Amino acid sequence: PIHSALGEFSGAGRTEDEWNYAKETLAKAADYAQTCNVTLTVEYLNRFECYFLNNSVDCARFIDEVNHPNLKMMYDTFHANIEEKSISEAIKACADQTVHVHISENDRSTPGEGHVHWEETFQTLKETGYDGWMTIEAFGLALPDLAAATRIWRRMFPSEEYLAKNGLAFMKQGMEG
Repeated sequence: PIHSALGEFSGAGRTEDEWNYAKETLAKAADYAQTCNVTLTVEYLNRFECYFLNNSVDCARFIDEVNHPNLKMMYDTFHANIEEKSISEAIKACADQTVHVHISENDRSTPGEGHVHWEETFQTLKETGYDGWMTIEAFGLALPDLAAATRIWRRMFPSEEYLAKNGLAFMKQGMEG
């Protein structure tokens, strides 16, 4: 994540100093991104990967406090599935700041084949008028270091072609249906 170290845990939550330092650092990064016509996106992660930003409300508040046009938010269905009590409320809480959505199944396999609350997810994205980027985020065995980092040790989909074809069809059906 661009907001904090991955997998570093002290047993305590974030401090006010960490919050302020992250805001200051990402404001500077967003200033530079603006000169390159780039928008940076902050993605909250589940509590097993990160302690700093773990839900949509905190992430949206962080983006609001930085208050920079080149710093926005990425919503990820994998992390939301773990951390959010209500998917629709989570999406609504960050709708104004979200410019990218990761479509990721609960086990990082092909979207639509697990137990993420897809109907609620797609319906709420449509209700909030989301029309930004959506990408499939799934992990397989092709890149051993990434597989190890994401705790993947078995085949999660029959092939990359299967993942792409079926995942895209699922996203289209969810957003158009």
